[in-house]
Amino acid sequence: MKISIPVENGFLPDKYGKYAPASEQKYGHAICSFPITIEEVPEGTQSLALMFIDYDSTPVCGFTWIHWLMCGISPDTTLIPENASQNPQPEWRQGFNSLFHDLEAVDNDLTVAQAYEGPCPPDMDHTYTLRVFALDTDLDLSEGYFINQLHWAMQGHILEVAEVNVLSRS
Repeated sequence: MKISIPVENGFLPDKYGKYAPASEQKYGHAICSFPITIEEVPEGTQSLALMFIDYDSTPVCGFTWIHWLMCGISPDTTLIPENASQNPQPEWRQGFNSLFHDLEAVDNDLTVAQAYEGPCPPDMDHTYTLRVFALDTDLDLSEGYFINQLHWAMQGHILEVAEVNVLSRS
C-alpha cells in the first residue's frame, strides 16, 4: 500500500498547521485536514484506519501528541479529500486527539477535539507521522474513541501499514 500527502519544500503546507489562515482555525488550532492519496490497498482489506501523531512533542509536553484518528474508511477509497475531518463520510469515525485532555480550552467543541488538529510545533520544526492501516475487518469503534482503543481493536487485523513522515515548521 502507498500513501501520499502534499508537501512544499519537504514541509506540510502551512494551511494545514500552525500558520493556517484564521478562517481555517478554531481556538487557535488548524482544523482543515490535508488530502491523503491511497494506492495499492491489499486484497482482503475490509476497512482502513489512520493516525497522525507527533513523536517530537514528547520533550515538550511529556507524551506523543495525537493529531488525528479515523477508522471506518472504505478500502475502495483512493483519496481522503482536503478537510475530510470537518466533512466526514457517514461511515468514518473519528477518535479524540490530544486536545481531549483540556476540553475546556476548546469549549468542549468536538469538531476540534474529536477531529484533525493541525501541527503547531512550539520549539522547533517537528516531524509528524501519518500511518494508514489496511484491516481485514471494520473496527467496532464508535465516534470518540481513544488511541489505545484503536490500537487494541486493530490487533490481529492489520494486513499492511503505509507510513509517511512530514515536517511542519515551528
